[in-house]
Amino acid sequence: MPIPANYSTPARMSAKKRAYSQLLEWIIDGTLHPKEKLHDADLAQALGVSRTPIREALQLLSFQGFVEMYPGVGTQVTSVNKEDISKILPPLGVLQALAAELAAPIITQEKIDSLREINEQFAQAVNTGDSYTALKLDEDFHQSIVEVTENSYISSTVSTLQSHVRRLYFHNSIILTPKSIEEHNAILKAFEDRNKEEAASIARQNVFEAINIYFDSQENEKSQKEE
Repeated sequence: MPIPANYSTPARMSAKKRAYSQLLEWIIDGTLHPKEKLHDADLAQALGVSRTPIREALQLLSFQGFVEMYPGVGTQVTSVNKEDISKILPPLGVLQALAAELAAPIITQEKIDSLREINEQFAQAVNTGDSYTALKLDEDFHQSIVEVTENSYISSTVSTLQSHVRRLYFHNSIILTPKSIEEHNAILKAFEDRNKEEAASIARQNVFEAINIYFDSQENEKSQKEE
């Protein structure tokens, strides 16, 4: 199991949270490969914690769909199906639409201005081809809207789904285009108009569009190979 040797322990974080955060990051970016077997003793040594927080972290990751635990057999990282984008993005889109609908009547102009600044940074990342920064900024944009709702149930579920989205990015399923820049601006316009239905509709469309983009790109690749 190729665990990085230069791991440094973050300050002021519980052992369980540290273990969970680092293991999740390694699963998302592919450091821990799909179907790779995980040994809690090795992970505990690498992260400088006892085996108990490792086991607790693995249980949470199992619940979220990032690892599979087989009692008496072992634990391994789940496989990645790039076409799961059509399963992950619909619930994410619905929740982000709900967040936009709930945020529209109460969002402040200061928050709208902050979102506009994030979208400007997002636009720069998209236009310069910095796709991972664009992905993170897109996540920040929508997460900031979720925070306005002050609804921990929406926030926690969105966070888990976004982690799966980030993992799909590293397996080339997520493609961001300049159209998202325009859709973000349209959401902000709906907020300024206090139009919750419009804000929700565009937020949902913004997420669902990524599914069409992915499958269109797959069709294009298939066509090119057949030529």
